[in-house]
Amino acid sequence: MGAEDWLGSALKPGKHMIVFDFKYAGPGLGKGGTGVLSVDGKEYASKTIPHTIPLLMSVDESFDIGSDTRTAVDDSYELPFHFTGTIDKLTFNLGSSQMTADDQKKAAELLAHAHD
Repeated sequence: MGAEDWLGSALKPGKHMIVFDFKYAGPGLGKGGTGVLSVDGKEYASKTIPHTIPLLMSVDESFDIGSDTRTAVDDSYELPFHFTGTIDKLTFNLGSSQMTADDQKKAAELLAHAHD
């Protein structure tokens, strides 16, 4: 699903504020949630995401900003993809942990076991 699928059309040239807000349906590991995409203060789409990645991402994945060099989020572009515009500011807020005490214990055990 490309941006045009969410927005209905391409953005006009110029500065825009794009916000993706995700409300997690936790606490607990791997729960889903609802994502809301807004552009310039106007909500364009809201989607329910049935589950999230419970603990760890794949070692070969990355957190790219302005380029996509690993796994594409959809088939609308080919990798590597490099954004040719300008990103003036990027802000992300992880919020408070949604892990219960049991989840934290399980995560610590899994990480300790992974290092063995």
